[in-house]
Amino acid sequence: MLDATRPRSSRVLERTSLIKRRAPGTDRQEQLIAANIDTVFIVSSCNQDFKVARLERYAALAFEARMTPVIVVTKTDLVTEPQNYIEAARAVSDMIDVVALDARGDAPRTKLLPWCKPGKTVAFLGSSGVGKSTLSNALLESQSIETQTIREDDAKGRHTTTRRELHAMPNGCLVLDTPGMRELQLTDAAEGINDLFADIQELAVQCRFKNCQHVSEPECAVLKAIDEGVLDGDRLRRWRKLMAEDAFNSASLAERRSRDKAFGKMVRGVKKLKDVRK
Repeated sequence: MLDATRPRSSRVLERTSLIKRRAPGTDRQEQLIAANIDTVFIVSSCNQDFKVARLERYAALAFEARMTPVIVVTKTDLVTEPQNYIEAARAVSDMIDVVALDARGDAPRTKLLPWCKPGKTVAFLGSSGVGKSTLSNALLESQSIETQTIREDDAKGRHTTTRRELHAMPNGCLVLDTPGMRELQLTDAAEGINDLFADIQELAVQCRFKNCQHVSEPECAVLKAIDEGVLDGDRLRRWRKLMAEDAFNSASLAERRSRDKAFGKMVRGVKKLKDVRK
């Protein structure tokens, strides 16, 4: 909050939302991706890049951050049966809207406009080459963001966008264009995962045992739902994987924070001792 007459009295406001991940590599660090976002457009193409598991990861992050996730399925003009991709995206969660479009032309402005209101901030997240920058250009009504075509052999994109950039739409909405992320490790996202897999959570309360792991326990409502075809077994396996990954990463990062805090305390103690001796 800027105080133009007394700049020293200005203050930094608390974030309203934050998306973060465990940073790539072996170092126990976390990386902040985007903050103060109202709507997250999770972008995926109708090609080999499309993966339900990746969409679920992005959606879990958005739910954890209390942002509104919207799945945007692009390049529908390049396949004969885009409906298969659309239905797979809709199966991620019944709480998430799915928009299918060709990123070129007027479709992005007309179909995404309901979330791009004046005073709002939206962000595009997804792999390289799915059309995030093309969508951003369409909303901005310009070609200010560089784009590239994907590789033909594996449908993977090239890293054209190398940094996060915030742009203003003509109507006053802000658009965050982000680089593609090849690795998306969850951390501190347990609530977001539970929100995403609300169907499993609703079934779990009907299990005989409160701590049911849904593996081989008797009278397990989740396993019963799989046997009856109500729940997809692959969805349960993806839920287990995300929960285990989040628990491991959260514990690892908490351990690092605790160690860094102890080290900082020791450094302050040494400095204080030196000042006393002086």
